[in-house]
Amino acid sequence: MERQTFANVWDAIEDAPSEAANMTMRSDLLIALRNTVEGWNLTQAEAARRLGVTQPRLNDLLRGRIANFSLDALINLARQAGLSVRLEIDAAA
Repeated sequence: MERQTFANVWDAIEDAPSEAANMTMRSDLLIALRNTVEGWNLTQAEAARRLGVTQPRLNDLLRGRIANFSLDALINLARQAGLSVRLEIDAAA
């Protein structure tokens, strides 16, 4: 059996490179949002109000339930959290 190496876990488990890229961006955003919200030292209800979402929706974010969030939804939440999101585009290797 040949040993394979991957740039990240999404490259290893997703079938298509485009889906791996989408999941990588989603997970990076989710982690940044979770770190930001946890840094606020607010209750979940207060943080949810600040983001304009329900407390159960915020709980999904904080528990890392990535399947519950589209890339668009995470970008919108990042904006609400005061984060700036930029896309970097490089030629494929």
